Amino acid sequence: MQDKTHLVDDITGHRRMRRNRKADWTRRLVQENRLTVDDLIWPIFLIPGDGIVEPVDAMPGVNRMTVDKAVEAAKEAADLGVPAIATFPNIEMHLRDETGSNSLVRNNLINLATAAIKNAVPNIGIITDVALDPFTSHGHDGILREGEIVNDETVEQVAKAAVMQADAGADIIAPSEMMDGRIGAIRRALDAAGHQGVGIMSYATKFSSAFYGPYREAISTGGLLKGDKKTYYIDPANGTEAIRDAALDVEEGADMLMVKPGLPYIDICWRMKEAFGLPTFAYQVSGEYSMIKAAGANGWIDEERVMLETLLAFKRAGCDGILTYFAPAVARLLSKRG
Repeated sequence: MQDKTHLVDDITGHRRMRRNRKADWTRRLVQENRLTVDDLIWPIFLIPGDGIVEPVDAMPGVNRMTVDKAVEAAKEAADLGVPAIATFPNIEMHLRDETGSNSLVRNNLINLATAAIKNAVPNIGIITDVALDPFTSHGHDGILREGEIVNDETVEQVAKAAVMQADAGADIIAPSEMMDGRIGAIRRALDAAGHQGVGIMSYATKFSSAFYGPYREAISTGGLLKGDKKTYYIDPANGTEAIRDAALDVEEGADMLMVKPGLPYIDICWRMKEAFGLPTFAYQVSGEYSMIKAAGANGWIDEERVMLETLLAFKRAGCDGILTYFAPAVARLLSKRG
C-alpha cells in the first residue's frame, strides 16, 4: 500500500501550515495582529442633571450619564488604560431648534462635560463631535432650510462650535456631519483661535447605514428625523466614492481618518489605510454592538469571543484603533490576561 503521508508531502511541497499552530507558544509567537487597550476609544452619552445613570434600552450595558457621572466614567477608563473617550450629548428637547443653535452655547452640555472631565482626568484624551443632530429639532446633522440641508451655512456653524469645544478642552474634533469643505474650515478656525495643537479626526467615510438605530435612541433623535440622510451620507454601494471623499479630507488637513460603521465596511478600512497611510479608525457602531449583545444574551454566540474577534478584525484591516462601546469590558479582560 502506498504511504499516504509521503503522498501529502509531495502535494504540499513539504509545507505544513499546522506546524506553527501546534502549540500555544508557537501560535503566540507568530501572531500577526494584537488587540491592546491602546487601541480603544470609549464613546459615552451625556444627559443634563446630576447623579443620574440612565440605561439605553436598545444598548444593553450602555448608559446615559450626567456630567458628574461622566467624570467618574472617565476616571475608570483612564485607570483601565483606555487612551480616549468620545462624548455625545442628549440635550433637552426645548433646547433643540431648526438650526441647532445650542451647539454655539459656550456652556452647553458637551462643553461642560469636556471641561469637567479634562479638569478631573487630564491624562485622558477627549474627542468631540460637532455634528448638529443632537441639537436640531429635526434630527439632521446640519441646518435645514426649506427641506434641504444647507452645506455652507452648516460648515460655518460647525467651525464655530469646534472652536468652542477646543476652548473647553477637547483634544480632537471629530466632525461627523459629512458636509463638503468642513475639514478645511474647522482647521482654519482652530488655527485662527490659537488651537493649532487640537487635532481633527475626520469621519471621512460615514455611510447611509441601517446600523445607527440604537445610537439615535441614545441621543433621542430617532423619532425626530424628517426624511433621511442620503443627501450627505455615502451610499453603502460606493467604495470608490468613499475613498475620494476621504482624499478631500486629507487635502484639507485631517490628522486622522474614520470609517463608520465598522465591520460592514472593513474593506474601506483597508483601502483607506493603504491609500493615505494616516492613522485610521473604525467606529463599531451601536447596531453592531447591540447585535452582539442580543445574540450573546440568547446564547446564540459566545459574546466575549465574538466581541474580541470583531475588534481584532479591525486591526487586521489596518485600523490603528476602534471606537467601541465594549471598551471598558475589553480593557478589563485584557488586563486579566496580562
